[in-house]
Amino acid sequence: MNRRTSAAPRKRLPIGIQTFSTLRDEGCYYVDKTPHIERLLVHGSRYFLSRPRRFGKSLLLDTIKALFEGREPLFRGLHIHDRWDWTKRHPVLRLSFGSGSFMEPGYLHGNLMAQLDRVERSVGVSSGYATAPERFGELIELLREQAGERVVILVDEYDKPMLDALGVPEAVRANRDYLRGLYATIKDFDEHVRFALLTGVSKFSKVSVFSGLNNLQDITLDRRHADVCGYTDADLDEVFAPELPGLDRGEVRRWYNGYSWLGEEGVYNPHDILLLFDTREFRAHWFETGTPKFLIDMLIERQVRSVDLDGMIGTEALLSTFDVDHIGIEALLFQTGYLTIKGRDSDGGRTTYRLGYPNHEVRQSLNEHLLNALLPDLSRRLALASPLQRLFATNDFPGLEAAFRSIFAAIPHQWHARNETGLIMRTVAQGSHQ
Repeated sequence: MNRRTSAAPRKRLPIGIQTFSTLRDEGCYYVDKTPHIERLLVHGSRYFLSRPRRFGKSLLLDTIKALFEGREPLFRGLHIHDRWDWTKRHPVLRLSFGSGSFMEPGYLHGNLMAQLDRVERSVGVSSGYATAPERFGELIELLREQAGERVVILVDEYDKPMLDALGVPEAVRANRDYLRGLYATIKDFDEHVRFALLTGVSKFSKVSVFSGLNNLQDITLDRRHADVCGYTDADLDEVFAPELPGLDRGEVRRWYNGYSWLGEEGVYNPHDILLLFDTREFRAHWFETGTPKFLIDMLIERQVRSVDLDGMIGTEALLSTFDVDHIGIEALLFQTGYLTIKGRDSDGGRTTYRLGYPNHEVRQSLNEHLLNALLPDLSRRLALASPLQRLFATNDFPGLEAAFRSIFAAIPHQWHARNETGLIMRTVAQGSHQ
């Protein structure tokens, strides 16, 4: 295990901290995102942002909340401090669907009502409506009237009620329709809204979720905000300099850098970096926080070869939206962070994007999960994979030929050519090259 050798003072690593005030009050490392926030406020007021899980979306929203609430001491030393009018405070209505199981019928309504209850109690107002859009709209008006300033609306994980239920079509459609009515309220009460930002992992098509909220500016693929969430190499070198001694900088990049939303440089997932600095071990820190079972099942069902993932092509429309009735595998892989943009090509006004694995962590882990799903018998998997990995590592091509001939000779001739065994062998080979 590497040891830290830097004499520079270290700060607390903000592992799992999503509250801006906690991070600042406890003297944690903080990558200043307020230049992005200032740019958002100058150039617009209604936004949508999609980023994979654990990328800092919740912290971004909480920072914006603290800013509009006028919590000036928290911003001392940050870019926006001397550029903000601290005499004006806005009421903030923040919703989050980050917790709960939204596959149960009626749970989404109960979850939202509980959130609105808490908001009303905190400001001493009460609504008489039992339906979500009407209660949400009245609360916006009441907050505006009480504070004398327009309302800031922040929605975290807007899409989780739908993503949770992707395996149950009836449930996901019911949640989609419910949220469509809720989010349309933001536009209906536009005159009372100062700023709005909705964030999530995916971007469902406008006709399915945002048909009533069509004034959102999507900044997901806006190069000006490519690093609005996540860390850049410069952030690591400047903010986290005390944590770097003892770590191979090249290995840090190979394992964790590479996410791209059309910016000039790749971005790191903060969760990976913080756990790397804490454990001093190169591991699949981000991937281990959630097993993409639905994604793995879809790849197997559609017989998508692992070798084809690194090189997929998609248009902006394909990558930025999907609907519950037709989920494009490219969109799902890109939006959830298992693939990223490697290049962009334009031909006659049509732009296409070349996709690929963002880094070693995702390449290795996704292939391992595919192999585990295709061949759950660990002993058999090791018996197949270990010899192949040794042969690949030594470039023993005659040995590889003999091994593959032996494996395929054992497959009954009546099996269909495109069965799961073929996928297993391709996945083993792909993993052996990493």
